[in-house]
Amino acid sequence: MLPSGAKDTQLRESNSQKVHPQPMEEMNQNPEAVEALISKIFTNISSLKSAYIQLQAAHTPYDPEKIQAADKLVISELKNLSELKHFYRENNPKPVCISPQDSRLAAEIQEQQSLLKTYEVMVKKFQSEIQNKDSEILQLQQLIEEANQKRAKLEKNLKLRGMYTKESEGSAVENGFFHVDLTPELFTSFVEATFKAIHDFSKPLINMMKAAGWDLDAAANSIEPNVVYAKRAHKKYAFESHICQQMFSGFQQETFGIKADDLTLTKESFFNQFLALREMDPLDMLGQNPDSIFGKFCRGKYLVVVHPKMEASFFGNLDQRNYVMGGGHPRTPFYQAFLKLAKSVWLLHRLANSFDPSVKVFQVKRGSEFSEVYMDSVVKNLIMDENDKKPEVGLMVMPGFWIGGSVIQSRVYLSGMKIAE
Repeated sequence: MLPSGAKDTQLRESNSQKVHPQPMEEMNQNPEAVEALISKIFTNISSLKSAYIQLQAAHTPYDPEKIQAADKLVISELKNLSELKHFYRENNPKPVCISPQDSRLAAEIQEQQSLLKTYEVMVKKFQSEIQNKDSEILQLQQLIEEANQKRAKLEKNLKLRGMYTKESEGSAVENGFFHVDLTPELFTSFVEATFKAIHDFSKPLINMMKAAGWDLDAAANSIEPNVVYAKRAHKKYAFESHICQQMFSGFQQETFGIKADDLTLTKESFFNQFLALREMDPLDMLGQNPDSIFGKFCRGKYLVVVHPKMEASFFGNLDQRNYVMGGGHPRTPFYQAFLKLAKSVWLLHRLANSFDPSVKVFQVKRGSEFSEVYMDSVVKNLIMDENDKKPEVGLMVMPGFWIGGSVIQSRVYLSGMKIAE
């Protein structure tokens, strides 16, 4: 039998290969060390599994700090596992043939490549998540831009209505509402808005009457007979007067003439209702609660403003009217146009009862002598002769109001007047 050194020499000479020594005796003679090593490996694998679970958990919800901490933990456990592998190899080398390249070096390279692949997968995953977050950020930026545009548009509308002040500029929204001061100027601006709403609804109403073949002269005369109009086109004020009379009926009552249970009638509740509806689409609000007090108001006023014969001539049937009477609010263009008017009058009523004392409404009867204090003519270029008697009211187009010690004039059409061409 040849000694081990002679065997090594023989192998080198016969195969031109280099063989590492195999000191297995130490590990074989110490089974406790083997068991300890195996135990460490299992412990390390369990820790690696736990670290990877933490890394996955950190992504839902996305938490960059937890991801970074879990990533470090995974890398640490991988390093520990690699160190155990190196420890075992150093103490238990196997015969490794070194031909053109060292197999141990190849194993090291393979290990590093495996780690590199693991990191590449993680990097790609992180890059994908970063792209998703960038996309979410872009979407949020677009939403912010849209919100800013809507805010700018809203502020512009408030400025046009005289409801926007520098004090409110850039202020936060309180309780979901923009800050609004309860002032006579605010009420005056909504009187103007309501007057415009009456005019805006009368236009499609008159056009539909024309299209349906109505005799507009006879219709105007039936509303208020024997009014002497300076121009035929002025007969539109008769229809505006009819709309106004019907919409403002019951305005002086806190309930607006509506029967409803469990009504809270306080100054604060009136103002909160005003704020709640002010920026809402009336149809959206009615969709949420069609039988609300506002819904009952809209339903009742529509049925008195639009006569059944008129509606039948417009649409060829009474389906829309029956739908309203049944408790619905149709999404037709005509009804939506009416809801804009109803909203304006309702807001004015809520606002009038927010003041202490409440704003009082007054109407002007036909035949009343014109008063520049309490009345304002809707036609401006009138010819008044000092020798003639004072002009008389032919139609009231918009009521007047007492607010505190001030008067908001009623809008009237004067009968029998001449206008400057």
